[in-house]
Amino acid sequence: MPLGLRKKKNKTKESSNLVENEELAAGGSAAKSSVNGAGLPPPPANLRPKLVFHTQLANGSPTGRIEGFTNVKELYGKIADTFNLSPPEILFCTLNTHKIDMEKLLGGQIGLEDFIFAHIRGIKKEVEVHKSEEALGLTITDNGAGYAFIKRIKEGSVVDGVKVICVGDHIESINGQNIVGTRHYEVARMLKDLPKDKVFTLKLVEPMKAFEMLEPRSKGTKPASENKIGTGRGTLRLRSKGPATVEEVPTEFEEKAVKKVDDLLESYMGIRDTELAATMVEVGRDKKNPDEFAMALDEALGDFAFPDEFVFDVWGAIGDAKQGRF
Repeated sequence: MPLGLRKKKNKTKESSNLVENEELAAGGSAAKSSVNGAGLPPPPANLRPKLVFHTQLANGSPTGRIEGFTNVKELYGKIADTFNLSPPEILFCTLNTHKIDMEKLLGGQIGLEDFIFAHIRGIKKEVEVHKSEEALGLTITDNGAGYAFIKRIKEGSVVDGVKVICVGDHIESINGQNIVGTRHYEVARMLKDLPKDKVFTLKLVEPMKAFEMLEPRSKGTKPASENKIGTGRGTLRLRSKGPATVEEVPTEFEEKAVKKVDDLLESYMGIRDTELAATMVEVGRDKKNPDEFAMALDEALGDFAFPDEFVFDVWGAIGDAKQGRF
């Protein structure tokens, strides 16, 4: 049975992409940048979706307009150009809120009327942690462009007792090893493999905050089905392999299945990744049995090494969603 996968720019001029006379409305998953995840050149400009999105820096800025991107790296590049930044300064983006709200995190889909807030690098911190238990209580995700960061902190966990560590912090290094460019599942594995009863060191970068955002740290919110990212007439689906596509708002089946698969990713691998979960649901939609599903996963997501039990559970979750058993 084939289960298991084997496998800063000069700031001398103001960007022309900024919207004039518009008030600040902040209240309101490593390929080369020249190619997409499939190793192919980006599609020609005339084949890209002709969509325009509004954006701001989460810590405060004028409003800008961006268009012509087909993946997350290109999106960050467009935002960086708009605000005269270097793309690596952007840690992650949230949709329709300037707050560090992990349930509004930009993943693989953007509603056609969503407003994009970019969270940029802020204060650097270095902290020593005593790993008194096997589980640290962290859930890791990444921004799709090489930065892993903390999406959730479990209440009462080892990390919960280290108050300087916050949801949204980018993990820059572990025990002096730079992990920029390392995928979230690899970072989660590195943290899990750290020896118990030993002290380890994390270098972190927290997102820059506006004055009104300075408040007690959040542990992150639990996933909720009512937290829908897409709004408006449809969504722009950003893919790690291939061009972006405009799609209908996800169906009830898709939303429930993606949420369940994302929960399984956290349970088995210590990560959350809605784009990865959506890809797995898409792969399994028309498969007739677990073997066929596992082979299709191998073809679509060959970089991952999912446990056989996880693959079975994902197959079961997709089947439950199809039958409306959630």
